[in-house]
Amino acid sequence: MKIYVAGHRGMVGSAILRQLKTRGEDNIVTRTHPELDLTDQAAVRGFIQAEKPDVVILAAAKVGGIFANKTYPADFIYENLMIECNVINQAFEAGVKRLLQLGSSCIYPKAVAQPMAESALLTGTLEPTNEPYAIAKIAGIKLCESYNRQHGTDYRSVMPTNLYGPGDNFHPENSHVLPALIRRFHEAALDGLDQVTIWGSGNPRREFLHVDDMAEASLFVLDLDKEAYQANTEPMLSHINVGTGTDISILELAQMVARVTGFQGAIVTDPSKPDGTMQKLMDVSRLARMGWQARTGLEDGIAETYRWYLENAETARH
Repeated sequence: MKIYVAGHRGMVGSAILRQLKTRGEDNIVTRTHPELDLTDQAAVRGFIQAEKPDVVILAAAKVGGIFANKTYPADFIYENLMIECNVINQAFEAGVKRLLQLGSSCIYPKAVAQPMAESALLTGTLEPTNEPYAIAKIAGIKLCESYNRQHGTDYRSVMPTNLYGPGDNFHPENSHVLPALIRRFHEAALDGLDQVTIWGSGNPRREFLHVDDMAEASLFVLDLDKEAYQANTEPMLSHINVGTGTDISILELAQMVARVTGFQGAIVTDPSKPDGTMQKLMDVSRLARMGWQARTGLEDGIAETYRWYLENAETARH
């Protein structure tokens, strides 16, 4: 079976690639961005028609934190829409029957009951700061569902909560909260600072999933028999949440990162800065019923991620 992993150099794609190789898959196709621009329809068509994979795992996306989403909204919606449209449609044109698309928890409305169930999709207004990205990821879900309904394909979507782990982005402006905190507390410890200030009140709660758990869950969903997958989903509500089912406050997270990095100074909150949504927790009962749950404890996962950061500091910071 030939498997094409799109986005194999990203944090999630590389974790999926590692697990595929661990379980003995040796017919895996990959391309770097310089080798294949997934926003280029003709290039994607030529590549997939030539390779004719049996399975496609779509882990490629343009991603970033709050700053990046606010600064580059056109880039986020355009590039992600084009990637999804090109890969999903060209997979169908080449006869690919099974595809797995990875999305994001930001698909859910800003004001939504917690924990967020799959049924909350399209029930309210999205968070304004990442609406363009969220719209693109919702479109990816609906593309998969529409091809399934019209053409009988088996295209599936998994929606992870906040991910972290080896291969994460630690850029000071474009990273997500956890890698940003790891970098800040590491540098504060090195510089001997007596305090670190974090944005907001520290009260918002977030859920974090180790990328290796996400890779495991992705392959679990991909491997499910079609009947088992359809028995737990609906034709137009077929995506599956992936998370731990537990959350932590940003202040508690900062304290955890401080312990891992060895920072011994004070942690100060800055309530003048925005908190964002007060809670984002995934309802993972659908996936639990199917037989999967996360295994990596958060502090252990942060410690592993910090070790990876120290070993790859020069490339991880850019």
